[in-house]
Amino acid sequence: MAATEFDAPAARITLFRALIQASARHGRARTALEDPERQPISFGRLVLGALVLGRKLAGVTQAGERVGLLLPNMQGMAVTLFGLSAFGRVPALLNFTAGVKNLRAAAELAGLRTIITSRRFIDQAKLDDEIAALGEGRRVIYLEEVRKQITSLDKAYGALLSLAPGLAHRAYEAKPDDAAVVLFTSGTEGRPKGVVLSHANLVSNARQIFQLAAGFLSERDIVMNPLPAFHSFGLTAGLLMPLLQGMKVVLYPSPLHYKQVPKLIGEMGCSFLFATDTFLQGYARAADPDDLKSVRYVVAGAERVKPETRRMWEPYGTTILEGYGCTECSPVLACNTPVATREGSVGRLLPGIEARLDPVEGITEGGKLCVRGPNVMAGYLSAEEPGRIVPPEGGWHDTGDIVAIDDGFVVIKGRAKRFAKLGGEMVSLAAVEAMVAGLWPEQNHVVVALPDARKGEQLVLVTEKPDAEKRALLDEAKAQGFPELWVPRAILVTNSIPVLGNGKIDYGATRELAASRRSLL
Repeated sequence: MAATEFDAPAARITLFRALIQASARHGRARTALEDPERQPISFGRLVLGALVLGRKLAGVTQAGERVGLLLPNMQGMAVTLFGLSAFGRVPALLNFTAGVKNLRAAAELAGLRTIITSRRFIDQAKLDDEIAALGEGRRVIYLEEVRKQITSLDKAYGALLSLAPGLAHRAYEAKPDDAAVVLFTSGTEGRPKGVVLSHANLVSNARQIFQLAAGFLSERDIVMNPLPAFHSFGLTAGLLMPLLQGMKVVLYPSPLHYKQVPKLIGEMGCSFLFATDTFLQGYARAADPDDLKSVRYVVAGAERVKPETRRMWEPYGTTILEGYGCTECSPVLACNTPVATREGSVGRLLPGIEARLDPVEGITEGGKLCVRGPNVMAGYLSAEEPGRIVPPEGGWHDTGDIVAIDDGFVVIKGRAKRFAKLGGEMVSLAAVEAMVAGLWPEQNHVVVALPDARKGEQLVLVTEKPDAEKRALLDEAKAQGFPELWVPRAILVTNSIPVLGNGKIDYGATRELAASRRSLL
């Protein structure tokens, strides 16, 4: 499938230069960022802060060095990100919810020598064990200490540089194809990988998103982004896209604060929200009546939006638009829009993205989606050769997702790894989950496949519904036209299904949970 038109050359600039352009186009005095501290900063002050802080951090790091960022989704994170970028450093955004083992592995994979964090954040989030592990053999820099070292002369010099930030930036400027950030995959199906995204990748994806959304999103919108920056959806869609298009972005440090996020949305009059289905349900349940009435649109990604979620948001008059992407693609690949929406799909591919469907044995409808475009990653960090980046072959990234494309609309059938082979037939676990969700829409459900000596694999339903029983599943399958073979053989009830810090289901942990209780099924 050929790519739709996109001005890729115009997006071949660095992140900091894109910020400078946004500041010049929309005005230095225009508000860029605000967070729960309620001390908004303008585009001009964001550029100034990045230059001052970046210059300080450049004094203790090397050009091109990957620098670990362990920071919450607040203004300080954004200033640090742009400050490192302005001086040719590469932020590696660490998932502080991943646990000591995964954090240590990520730091080793990226070859980090320096970690930047905040004492206040470490104390509040109780991350003492994590920072102790990361600090073994590495330098830990606390932003509070850096700020104390910033003198009046530093501020004056920064103010001078900010008068011509493009010239100040030029001495340290990276090339568009150089690494801009390192992100780590969520590990829903296996061990996380280090994904290197270039400046051109990120700026391209931010502009691809806006080009698709230009008919219903403008610089007058106020965007609420509670998603962490270590999640590519939160970084590019929630922060970079609106910021580089002149919109005000309201940041919040945790999407799990179901009462506080809606309250801040109401106070700030946010009109646009980025979230996942899990978080959207939490906000709708916890919100006071007027908290969410200003939200015109929600763009939901990372997981399928349930019909129950849409029903919960109907009273606010909010349109929920479902999109799709992956970290390796910066991340957005497709999204529904108010003028081009198809139920059950994740929308049409963004401008500039070329797609092909590779056949998969046993799959008769659709194929494995491979994509190419300006937003496709520079490559993975090599686990065998430290420092080496392994680019996608021929520029094509294999998403691992089985999809069908109808009239340009992408319909997700499931992950290639989330199919089970039962009696020689390929069964989509996602399709079985959708069937279960239709029966019990108010709870969360995951279907996993465990080895079976007779059939090869057996399906197990892991559910939060306390009184789930198989007879109802059989009746629902029959009503929806599913064969009995697709009905989970066993049901495991749990208080809560494991999730990752970005809101996605942790399929690996859920499968381990089912396997550990197999004797009880």
